[in-house]
Amino acid sequence: MAAPRPKDAATLLIVRRDGPGPRVLMGRRHGGHAFMPDKWVFPGGRIHPSDFRVPAATELRPDVAAALARGCSPERGRAIAMAAIRETFEETGLRLARPGSSSSRGEWRDFLSGGLPDLGALDYVARAITPPARTRRFDARFFVADASALMELEPGAGSGELGELAWFDWEAAAALDLPAITRAILAEVALREADPARPIPYHRFERGAHRLLEA
Repeated sequence: MAAPRPKDAATLLIVRRDGPGPRVLMGRRHGGHAFMPDKWVFPGGRIHPSDFRVPAATELRPDVAAALARGCSPERGRAIAMAAIRETFEETGLRLARPGSSSSRGEWRDFLSGGLPDLGALDYVARAITPPARTRRFDARFFVADASALMELEPGAGSGELGELAWFDWEAAAALDLPAITRAILAEVALREADPARPIPYHRFERGAHRLLEA
């Protein structure tokens, strides 16, 4: 049986710097979820058709857009970045945006009633594809944004997909029950704090073996 085709997805790491050291926002998935129950993860999820049509307060920086375009069309890269912002809002109530509003239906309606997405606040830091043996597969791009770009700092209830939400420093985050790829991306982002010019890693699996390439 052929492995299911990976679906485009996006994840956002929000880093807060208003304390003695950087802290990252993480959420614990409910135990009833079929996918990664009880694990601590970053907000994120699948791309939606509406992500292609959303107006923005700022666009992706040229270097970020170019890096994404190495793996997909510019339009899809922008939509994937939009998905990271939308999913974070849905799961945490946090809006990465600038003042403004726009009318919309469906997935973006609540977000756009209070701000316009700030794509320029995103850095693209990693890509990973779920192993072929999994029944649910994602081609996920990972982004980082500074918490200063949020319109609010404290997360709300969100959609309820994440049962707990909290800010953790690097050491405390690494001590949580994390999926392997989440742990790898967390370590990568910590390294990028000292070296922002690091190549963007691309995690994928071929013939049962993990391969680390450059995105």
